Amino acid sequence: MHETVGFADIEAAAARLRGKVVRTPLLRHRLLDEIAGGTVLVKPEPLQKTGSFKLRGATNAALLLDPAARRAGLVTHSSGNHGQAIACAAHMLGMPALIAMPHDAPAIKVESTRRWGAEIHPFDRHGEDRDALAARLAEARGATLIPPFDHPHVIAGQGTVALELLEDARAAGLALDALAVCTGGGGLIAGCALAAEALAPEAEVWAVEPEGWDDTRRSLEAGRRIAADGQADGFCDSLLSRQPGALTFAINRPRLAGGLAVSRAEVLRAMRFAFDHLKLVTEPGGAVALAALLAGRLDARGRTIGVVISGGNVDPAVFVQALASA
Repeated sequence: MHETVGFADIEAAAARLRGKVVRTPLLRHRLLDEIAGGTVLVKPEPLQKTGSFKLRGATNAALLLDPAARRAGLVTHSSGNHGQAIACAAHMLGMPALIAMPHDAPAIKVESTRRWGAEIHPFDRHGEDRDALAARLAEARGATLIPPFDHPHVIAGQGTVALELLEDARAAGLALDALAVCTGGGGLIAGCALAAEALAPEAEVWAVEPEGWDDTRRSLEAGRRIAADGQADGFCDSLLSRQPGALTFAINRPRLAGGLAVSRAEVLRAMRFAFDHLKLVTEPGGAVALAALLAGRLDARGRTIGVVISGGNVDPAVFVQALASA
């Protein structure tokens, strides 16, 4: 497998995924524009079949497997959204799937993954190397390991998020000045950065992460991959990658404008805003880009800003906290 990704791969992924994943709409709201002082275009991936953008990359990677590999099935590790995506893609293509999920993964994500017919292998997030575990499970079964972000076909699939956003913006007569993307291991923003480079080369692309897990921001500033210390809370459970992927960082380093970090309180407020005004249920990790915009971390005055809301698979008890926020 060639460890490179280009815009042509994203275009091919878009054609491959047509009819298999939801082409999510572009949302606007007058109040959001007023708060930002500009034009805000929201890409709502909670409306995807599995409730997050992850289905795009997982399905693209699965569709590229030959018949023998499909029969052997898929393996991955995930705290939830990628696991659901692999399980859904496997179900769609009649393949078995085994997902290694941490013991403390949100129950709603574990159950949703199981509902697609996948087998769950629980593990200790703090005591086991998840990459090594998934590799062992895949080898034992002769299955294909599709990791959550550091994989060219996954990145290409995720890039269709920005491809669609930019196509819809252009159809509305709008040109993007900046794009804010929720960032964990960097697969989504890598694909988005490649799409923006081709379709909106003047647009800034910003990585947004939770405070304490802002390894992409720190890595961009240092010019090399830096790991988060893992001591911050796990509130944004979908964005707890310790460090950027090797492939994702190679793509992102020369293309991103920088990184932004948001607090737990800012994330809760963004979740409440999305519910009240956009009528979207968002999970903490899926709301960080919106949180950065609402908190004024990204200058939107007089500009057109794209914001990716990346997922909506939130634990009900956590969502109650968001609804209780001011």
